[in-house]
Amino acid sequence: MIPAEYHLSEDRDALQMDVIHGYLAQSYWSPGIPRETLERAVAGSHIVGAYHRDEQVGFARLITDHATFAYLADVFVLEAHRGKGIARAMVAHLQAHPELQGLRRWLLATRDAHPIYASLGWTALRNPDNFMERHDPEVYAR
Repeated sequence: MIPAEYHLSEDRDALQMDVIHGYLAQSYWSPGIPRETLERAVAGSHIVGAYHRDEQVGFARLITDHATFAYLADVFVLEAHRGKGIARAMVAHLQAHPELQGLRRWLLATRDAHPIYASLGWTALRNPDNFMERHDPEVYAR
């Protein structure tokens, strides 16, 4: 449960793309992401925003086929609003969403938020050797 002055919303019209892009373009996982690339990513994702009154303070998106698989991405809470359970609430909101029930696999990548996800039932990959990636961390630098 988050404090009463905060709320979650899936309303795309409420998204403050300046806030989202400002954070993600400086994040360790998507440094330099072009705004137009982010806008396309958001448009193709199931989203939830966190708001303190009318100010966006958090965001999460899920890339999914709504049938078998989901990838959780771009979860963040602005530093001044951390420690209030907001990230956990956004992920729990997505996990409980009626359109996202019955998925066989959810994945995410995180460098530093393992306890948040573990509290929601996430575990390390059982068979990490089964997974492969194609990763180009310099794609936005070109």
